[in-house]
Amino acid sequence: MHAPTGDAATLPPQQTGNAVRPRPKPPAKDRPENTWWIWSMAGALFFGYSVLSLSLHERLLTRAFDLGIFVQAVRSYAEGHLPVSEVKGPDFPILGDHFSPVLALLAPLYWLWPSVKMLLVAQAALAAGSVLALTFWVRRTLGSAAAAVIGACYGLSWGIASGVTSDFHEWAFALPLLVLSLTALADGRLRAAAYWALPLVLVKEDLGLTVAVIGLVIAWRGGPGGRRPGLATAAFGVVAAGVAVLVLGSLHPGGFDGYFASHNPALPPGMLPPELADAPQDGLAGLLFKLTLGLVTPQVKVMTMILILAPTLFLALRSPLVLIAVPSVLWRLVSGYPDHWGTGFHYSLLVMPIVFVAFADALHRRGTSGTSLYRYLAGSAAVTLMLLPHFALWQLVEPETWRNHPRTAVAHSMMAEIPEGATVQASSYLVPHLADRTSVSLHGWGDSRPHPEWIMVDTRVAPALRFPLSALRESRAISDARAQGYRTVSERDGFLLLSRTG
Repeated sequence: MHAPTGDAATLPPQQTGNAVRPRPKPPAKDRPENTWWIWSMAGALFFGYSVLSLSLHERLLTRAFDLGIFVQAVRSYAEGHLPVSEVKGPDFPILGDHFSPVLALLAPLYWLWPSVKMLLVAQAALAAGSVLALTFWVRRTLGSAAAAVIGACYGLSWGIASGVTSDFHEWAFALPLLVLSLTALADGRLRAAAYWALPLVLVKEDLGLTVAVIGLVIAWRGGPGGRRPGLATAAFGVVAAGVAVLVLGSLHPGGFDGYFASHNPALPPGMLPPELADAPQDGLAGLLFKLTLGLVTPQVKVMTMILILAPTLFLALRSPLVLIAVPSVLWRLVSGYPDHWGTGFHYSLLVMPIVFVAFADALHRRGTSGTSLYRYLAGSAAVTLMLLPHFALWQLVEPETWRNHPRTAVAHSMMAEIPEGATVQASSYLVPHLADRTSVSLHGWGDSRPHPEWIMVDTRVAPALRFPLSALRESRAISDARAQGYRTVSERDGFLLLSRTG
């Protein structure tokens, strides 16, 4: 008997091997009308994400790279032209840096609220929306207790926390799309899984490969009825990734060489273990090195992979859905940029929805219930709570987050002296505050627009946070500016505001 085609061919969500277990009718307390707590949990997380990210911004802890770049891109869309960023360089085309046309969706919101803060709140909403989608699905699949624990553990996970508190990034758009695609795939709704995955190619150029893997899992897990939509989805992902790279190479000021050079730095020899320091970095030998020994060295890479899976008690590895994380993990492990290897910044944002959906799917595929289910849930909650104090969301309970900072007020009052539309160079942590109303670039960055009308620097930035100039080089740059005719407009609490005379 031939399998039917289309959605009728999708496998029931309770599939384990070739056996199909009917979905039980939920008890009254788990029925759709009793969902207020899911909305409340997602709302509380949205509030926490928003408050913390806005607090970091107000305390001058957001940066030119990347919040300054993204607000300039969104502002470009809102003004009716393709996105450019002065932070990257004079009139630098953002679509030659990363293929993220999804940012255009923020333009109408920017019309209503023309502020960099809108991006931070939108990111919080997208993250909270993914919590909402995941929790509703787990509730239907495993019940309310599992939904409450898995939804909360995902929402409080260190990867989400690091992402929503590291400026703004286009990957936030992928969170709800990934959850909706993967949960549809887990339910056997193959066409829905494909349709939710397709828009990922508009989020960033690398996500075409993620779409391709989703397609392959659809083809594998869906049986004969899944082969056609799965292979079509995989082909679409590969083609879309190729087209995105062609667009990037054609728009990047340095062409394809400039694009690949800016996103594929060489692995710093100082970051390698001594026994690997002499290993080749270039050509085929270098590639083989990165794909073998480079996957597990330095040790920080292994620790990051452990921390990604630990909140799921490594049970996510029992679900084929975890394979969808491979592209997001692999490029980080072979990267030559040390920040990609660790748990900081936003680099683990995309893997969190994948591993948590895989966790719930593994529990369901195993038929886990009763005491056994509660043990897994308790273990996941314990790991999440153990990690919580070591990552960004813990700042919500720290006094420093809520303390008044006099220097912040000084910085804002001095920035207010810069007129709208002026050309400015500023320290990294000041750039996002000026990007809404001026043409601002990064002071000391080699590609910044030369000879701006204004220069504003923070001379008291901690050495570890200085970018791109050291204190000595910044002092020399200020002396050079004064020699070129810039005069001091204001100097208070370590902030220096210069204006060009004449």
